[in-house]
Amino acid sequence: MARERLVGGLTSLEICAGGGGQALGLEQSGFHHVGLVEVDRSSCETLRLNRPDWNVTEADLQNFSGSAHKGIDLLAGGLPCPPFSIAGKQLGRADERNLFPDAIRLVEEIRPRAVMIENVRGLLGAIFEDYRRHISGQLKKIGYESDWKLLNAADFGVPQLRPRVVFVAIRKGLAEKFSWPIPGKTKPSTVGEALYDQMASRGWKGARSWSKRANDIAPTIVGGSLRHGGPDLGPTRAKRAWAALGVDGHGIGDEPPERDFFGMPRLTVPMVAILQGFPREWRFFGRKTNAYRQVGNAFPPPVAQAVGEKIRECLSRRRLFRVR
Repeated sequence: MARERLVGGLTSLEICAGGGGQALGLEQSGFHHVGLVEVDRSSCETLRLNRPDWNVTEADLQNFSGSAHKGIDLLAGGLPCPPFSIAGKQLGRADERNLFPDAIRLVEEIRPRAVMIENVRGLLGAIFEDYRRHISGQLKKIGYESDWKLLNAADFGVPQLRPRVVFVAIRKGLAEKFSWPIPGKTKPSTVGEALYDQMASRGWKGARSWSKRANDIAPTIVGGSLRHGGPDLGPTRAKRAWAALGVDGHGIGDEPPERDFFGMPRLTVPMVAILQGFPREWRFFGRKTNAYRQVGNAFPPPVAQAVGEKIRECLSRRRLFRVR
């Protein structure tokens, strides 16, 4: 006599995975990654270091075929930001780093049940309105309903002012079940609260006083591009905001302050990772500049988790098969 058995969780393919922020958040929301694609070698090593069981492929997305992953539940990724960043030339679709065409190609090849793409706030600017319509229109032709949403990491418990654009597309027939996560359920800690234990880890006598001064969330952390930018905390305006929190933003430190340190401390890579919402045990492979770039360009895991949970709710159904 036949009986029914519940089959396991939802599957995802992560593209442009970077240092793992979005992949980790989606894992926490209940998705199982069947593969992760990333071109940067150090980022691939970071993924393998923290999740040895993940299937990580080091490859240029333009040369990657999705044929082996047809029918997965979710295609997700954080596409390169420079084509749409207000800090750049905003060349958009004309920028050689724009990978939206490849993401659309993969959707056509794989036909996932849902798509989730993260990018910078600049993509919502009027200059890119036609291009957003083009992207949504291309996916509508192959059976997806889509939406764009600006989400701020601080609204999901991340101690940082970090607005990011999230694009979600769901197959027709399921799309009406999707709703965006509600912000503000988790209050973020201040920079001082989040980093006190790190600042005090080598016995710095000024850690408690510094923690009280750093009594607000962080400004937006920037990671710099491969072509420009080193391990510091951003342009002049950002450095002033960091200074108001008692942080020297002109560089990234190698170690927390020593016992008798005097002045404004610099953040270390692990400290910046905490401000991005990474768990404290997550490690980054590579030298300081490369590791900091992975952290600075990451999508905060708590935001990815919040969106992932809403996609999971939309897609989840009892998957049953018969056992003889």
